[in-house]
Amino acid sequence: MGLDVVVGMFRGPFQAREFIQQFWFIASVSILPAALVSIPFGAVITLQLGSLTSQIGAESFNGAASVLAVIQQASPIVTTLIVAGAGGSAICADLGSRTIREEIDAMQVLGVSPIQRLVVPRVQAAMLVAVLLNGMVSVVGVCGGYFFNVIMQDGTPGAFLASFSALAQLPDLWVGELKAAIFGFLAGLVAAYRGLNPKGGPKGVGDAVNQSVVITFLLLFFVNFIISVVYLRIVPAKGA
Repeated sequence: MGLDVVVGMFRGPFQAREFIQQFWFIASVSILPAALVSIPFGAVITLQLGSLTSQIGAESFNGAASVLAVIQQASPIVTTLIVAGAGGSAICADLGSRTIREEIDAMQVLGVSPIQRLVVPRVQAAMLVAVLLNGMVSVVGVCGGYFFNVIMQDGTPGAFLASFSALAQLPDLWVGELKAAIFGFLAGLVAAYRGLNPKGGPKGVGDAVNQSVVITFLLLFFVNFIISVVYLRIVPAKGA
């Protein structure tokens, strides 16, 4: 099904109305929770790293360590957790209810592909929302980390920014956006797959929703590990 969705993304007709509706819905239910969750994430990372760097006498690198951790790891994960939990569960429930009402079977009888008509625009919307939300979460998380470092740990704004510019590089941002796009694809794909394959009537739809969220979370951390290992192997650290 994943291959069918990838092929469908590059094959017409493009379902513009369905894509816009799904994009707006997923963004509307995800943007506020993502912004609220990103603040404590950035704060906790900054406080923890600040405590560790102070123990080894490397307080000047607290800014770089915390910002890189937010951009590369925390931001894509937080974004996808919100997209999968809020938007993905709604996608799974919608498609699951259509399946048990035999609307999907009726579309297939009429010669309309459910993958092209329903799944592809939802997956594309989830990917775009994840990429855009990742940028917002990165900014909010970095600002939260900056605030807590300067206010609560008596850090200096100049050292925070100088260490970040000294160690960070542009590929760090691109890998975060790439992770967000891949994670958004997985969230939309898993939600659609479980929604199209419920078992046991209405109760099966509820079970499919729970399963889609759990499966997405498991895939998220597994794929994040693989991408992180490959990235650190391919892209050398700045100044190395």
